[in-house]
Amino acid sequence: MKNVKNTLLLLVILLSVITFPLQAQNRETKSTSESSNTEIKTSPKLVVGIVVDQMRYDFLTRFWDHYGEGGFKRLVKDGYNCKNNHFNYTPTSTGPGHTSVYTGSTPSVHGIIGNSWYDKVEGRIVYCASDNSYNSVGTLADTGKMSPYRMTVSTITDELRLHTQMKGKVIAIALKDRGAVLPGGHMANAAYWFHGGVEGNWITSTYYLTDLPKWVENFNKSNSVEKYKKPWNTLRDIKTYVESGSDDNIYEGLFGGETAPVFPHNLPAIWDYNSQFDIFKGTPYGNSITTDFALAALDGEKLGADDTPDFLAISYSSTDYVGHQFGVNSKEIQDTYLRLDEDIERLLKALDKEIGEGEYLVFLTADHGAVDVPAYLRDQKVPAGYMDSQTMSAKFKEFLANTYGEVNLIKNYSNAQFFLDHAVIRNLDLEIKEVQESIARELLTYDGISSVYTGYQMVQNEYTKGIPSILQNGYNQKRSGDVLLVLDPAVVYYPETGSTHGSPYIYDTHVPLLFFGKGIKKGSTVARTESPDIAPTLASMLGIAFPNGTTGSPIVQVLD
Repeated sequence: MKNVKNTLLLLVILLSVITFPLQAQNRETKSTSESSNTEIKTSPKLVVGIVVDQMRYDFLTRFWDHYGEGGFKRLVKDGYNCKNNHFNYTPTSTGPGHTSVYTGSTPSVHGIIGNSWYDKVEGRIVYCASDNSYNSVGTLADTGKMSPYRMTVSTITDELRLHTQMKGKVIAIALKDRGAVLPGGHMANAAYWFHGGVEGNWITSTYYLTDLPKWVENFNKSNSVEKYKKPWNTLRDIKTYVESGSDDNIYEGLFGGETAPVFPHNLPAIWDYNSQFDIFKGTPYGNSITTDFALAALDGEKLGADDTPDFLAISYSSTDYVGHQFGVNSKEIQDTYLRLDEDIERLLKALDKEIGEGEYLVFLTADHGAVDVPAYLRDQKVPAGYMDSQTMSAKFKEFLANTYGEVNLIKNYSNAQFFLDHAVIRNLDLEIKEVQESIARELLTYDGISSVYTGYQMVQNEYTKGIPSILQNGYNQKRSGDVLLVLDPAVVYYPETGSTHGSPYIYDTHVPLLFFGKGIKKGSTVARTESPDIAPTLASMLGIAFPNGTTGSPIVQVLD
């Protein structure tokens, strides 16, 4: 009996030893769960979205040692760096890029399938932001006839407006109209872009406003833009720019009126050769002008002045113009990024002062990357080249004539897609699918073309990886073409100077993604993230609805 009592006592002691830590753990888990459930959103006074046009990820690392502590380095060191961020569709260009960032979706959903594309209903090329239903405000030119109506879904900026019962302001700014109109969404208080030529003013559309606000008029009347009419020399000793190629080389384009693509670029001397104020777009001064105007908007619109979150969408466009003209390996591109670093520092300091450090949220990304100049790569023995459009066109026309007779089956070729005339094909008693496949087989035999897919394949199949998946994410059933081409890596339709983009390859898809500020953890990840993940990440933080076409997912590593 004594042994039985001892055994029972031992069991009671063991059970209490086991149960107590389990109860404590349960209480701790419950407490943590309750705590996390009460903090269901982050409430920054202002969200600032920065899109740097044509910024490759390696521009962060290549020029790192030249950056100051208050710009890119501050965002990286005190924020969260998604090192393996990509666009998951093609074409990788400005209109689709900005739209995908702000809608959390891809062209297959949001409908912006290029900067311009062939409209199958209207039977003509249309521009992603053009809208003749509205007029310019701030100029007599037609450059203000814009709206976001071709974008078929909502943006994170739209959802913020809806969630706050229109109390949260949205202001969008870029040198390029599409870089402002598309991020601003359908409900922006205003979107502004730069009209160059002989005017050099910031303008908008009657879609947003009937008159420019007083602060914009004052900015346009000031000397804020004219002060940049000066030579462009390097920010620092050009001999220290060892991360880029030689200053004078055959791979760079020229400003009008110049005989060599070298520093200094005397802007006053070549002013009239380059549409006057338009020349700023192709220099780092365009980014500085954008920053000046963004700071004026911060004050003029009283952004972040109360507890209802506002949104300032900024796109830095000059990086794209410089890259297209001089190439991603040029001294000019390096100087442009060093100067942009100073502009970002200037912006962050103003946000610290006006909104309060830790009271705002910033993300920085790009709308696409860019390929190195193929001529340069080719000279370094890297496979690269240019499509011979004339030879390809002649050969293709001969194929069509021999196969289908002297009829015009092709309505348009754009964004690496052929649009067929379905009415003509049906009149010939042919099947669309068979004609698509016949043309695809022919094109696949041409030099410079890596692969060809048909519209039928895009609709009938579900691709989950590789180039076909990237193509499918960019394929919109109502708007895209019948035959889709993929060129060989580093093979482009472009002049032999300067860089371009648009492909499904990694040099065009890999772009920075930095989060910084309220609600953001410090750290980094090399796990793959995708640009359509940005909008749902912001929505999760703000506690608002996802944009209604969202296909991306929140990046959980970023959230504090």
